[in-house]
Amino acid sequence: MRLPAYVGLAAVLVAAAVFVWLSLPAATHIVQPDGLSSASVGMVQRGGYLIRAGGCISCHTDRKHGGSLLAGGREMDTPFGTFVTPNLTPDKVTGIGNWTDQDFLRALLAGEGVHGEELYPVLPYTSYSRMKVEDALAIKAYLGSLTPVSSGVFAHRLKFPFSWRGLMKGWKLLFFAPPVPLSDDKTMDAAWNRGHYIVTVLGHCGECHTPRNLFGAPDTSVNLRGNRYGPDGWKVPALVGPSKSNFTQWSVEEIAEYLKSGVKPDFDSAQGPMAEVIEDDTKHLTDEDRLAVAHYLKSLN
Repeated sequence: MRLPAYVGLAAVLVAAAVFVWLSLPAATHIVQPDGLSSASVGMVQRGGYLIRAGGCISCHTDRKHGGSLLAGGREMDTPFGTFVTPNLTPDKVTGIGNWTDQDFLRALLAGEGVHGEELYPVLPYTSYSRMKVEDALAIKAYLGSLTPVSSGVFAHRLKFPFSWRGLMKGWKLLFFAPPVPLSDDKTMDAAWNRGHYIVTVLGHCGECHTPRNLFGAPDTSVNLRGNRYGPDGWKVPALVGPSKSNFTQWSVEEIAEYLKSGVKPDFDSAQGPMAEVIEDDTKHLTDEDRLAVAHYLKSLN
């Protein structure tokens, strides 16, 4: 049965409209607290702590090839291709030296580049979208205080069709919610809420410890229950729920000590990506924050 000509025309018009929509630059505006910017007093020091809590150093430093701190270039192999992390130093050509506060907020919290291009969620903005705006601005302040490093302009090597960034707009429509800071749970104590914020947002633990669906989005129905296909091919253990690992049996103090020293209760040590996370990030947190993380994780069991 031949369809009427107008049906075919309508299909073409719809396809063209979708293509145009996918190609349009993104333009989310992030509301900043009145009078607060990355240049505000005390932001650099605060950002220096948050850069550790946010896990930025391990991903944005190419230690394998002797790269400079936070100058990018680290390759990450995934089922979609190879992602290469960008330069976060304030170099004005290859880094973020020309970025405004709004540019940085849009990238970190909404996954949008300075030219409106959609960013891939290898940058964990799916977690950072719940970050407090003042924390994001403090991170920018710290990055702006670094010595600029000129690096190459790194390009991802992705399989088709994932190499077309426009598809990320559709992906976000399905799997990403607009940026909204995480609110405290008034029924829980301050330590629990601090741990919740670090685990869920700053530390973005679920990005590695939660399995992903066929489209690369975290499967929140099994949040923190382990991931067989973690960074660099490592199997990432579960932090909650039934598990072959004995992590759920560790005490709050044992978890906190592991995050500080990398030593497990059985005197084994952290391996692979987690060893980097501890060395670059969690060992530099305060004892109170490590205990808060442990307190929160234990509450989930």
